[in-house]
Amino acid sequence: MTYREITTVEEWDNIFQASETKPLVVFKHSTTCPVSANAHEEFSQYLGGSPKDNIDYVLVKVIESRPVSNKIAEDTGVKHESPQIIYIDKKAKVWTASHWSVTKAHIGAVLD
Repeated sequence: MTYREITTVEEWDNIFQASETKPLVVFKHSTTCPVSANAHEEFSQYLGGSPKDNIDYVLVKVIESRPVSNKIAEDTGVKHESPQIIYIDKKAKVWTASHWSVTKAHIGAVLD
């Protein structure tokens, strides 16, 4: 399974609205940060295994898509950090983790 990168606020609005019927996992990634590179690898390893398949997985590059990142923080009430993962169901934050807490094991423990 793979993720889809979103780059516009409109894409975010659509997928956030869709979380009413299908849960959503957002990975916020800084392309200049080594901690975020590690978290991205962990997220990719989770998706490369046997991820829960009734969830939409999206990636937001926080530097390149700052308006999207800011809108996610506004809509979810989750203060921006990166790297950061947010699990959303029915437009509500269920779980979030950041920095070194974004691991394949941690993601699997929450989602599986």
